[in-house]
Amino acid sequence: MQTLRLILTDKFIWLLSGAVLLATLLPVRGSAKDIAELLFNAGIFSVFLLHGIRLERHEVKAGLGNIRLQGTIFFWVFGVMLVIGLLLSLMLGEVLPADVALGFLFLGVLPSTVQSATSYCAIARGNVAASVVASAFINIVGVFLSPLLFALLAQAAGVEITSDTIVRLAAILVLPFILGQVFQSRLRPWVIQHRDLTGWIDRGAIALAVYVSFSAAIIAGMWSRVSGGEFGWLAAALMLWLGLAFGGTWLLGGLMGFGRPDRKTLLFSGAQKSVAIGAPLAAIIFAPERAGLVILPLIFYHLAQLFLSAPIAVRLARIEEPERL
Repeated sequence: MQTLRLILTDKFIWLLSGAVLLATLLPVRGSAKDIAELLFNAGIFSVFLLHGIRLERHEVKAGLGNIRLQGTIFFWVFGVMLVIGLLLSLMLGEVLPADVALGFLFLGVLPSTVQSATSYCAIARGNVAASVVASAFINIVGVFLSPLLFALLAQAAGVEITSDTIVRLAAILVLPFILGQVFQSRLRPWVIQHRDLTGWIDRGAIALAVYVSFSAAIIAGMWSRVSGGEFGWLAAALMLWLGLAFGGTWLLGGLMGFGRPDRKTLLFSGAQKSVAIGAPLAAIIFAPERAGLVILPLIFYHLAQLFLSAPIAVRLARIEEPERL
């Protein structure tokens, strides 16, 4: 029951699912599309401004003291997960549409989540402080590193990151983050006080990015371009990746000699991937009709990781209960 309650009360699951469904039934067109894209740009600017305001510099510096744990998470997120994404992208190039296969590489270069990784780590009774720092640090680095890694690796797939794209990335992702850091001391109290409002701004902007990207892909005939058999390959590849991600992080934590709280931090901070970075990044790099196909693996992976994390967190917490008596 606790697992089901966690899934049913996760507003982000419903919001992302609703954005995909709305794009399928009522894709944005014409002049409404221009308005939606303007709102998208403003929303993503706000999201990264809020990231810069929330992530306190002294917390990140303090958490980096646990170099073994933080270094392992960094290695897994931007090393192992990137290699898995690259290999799957190459292997699936013959059985999936090119942009969907490319989406596996795109998924591989992304940082982990912030809110859900920390939340599930807390439910599992892991090292929450280390999880907060890891997620914050990985996302700070990811704003700069993910586009760079993708630009370097995607050239072979014919993806060109132009100077205009770099300028737009800097203007919409990097600039607001830096501004948030600069004005953090003044703005953070207000952001913390209005946590519910700013949380909905975050979720709404990401859902809008998904809606705009999927709308363009739907209009371009996405569902006719991806057959039922290809969806089967997509699902199988994502299930394999989830197994490697969650199983691999847990085994790696044991091999590294981490205590159970730190292994849980590695599990949730290492195995999850962030749609909060991925959706806006794809919308900036790709034309809208391509972005919807590229983020298809990301959307399904993100939803699946939330469904999978809930029972794992509950199970790990229950295992700890006898030790606490």
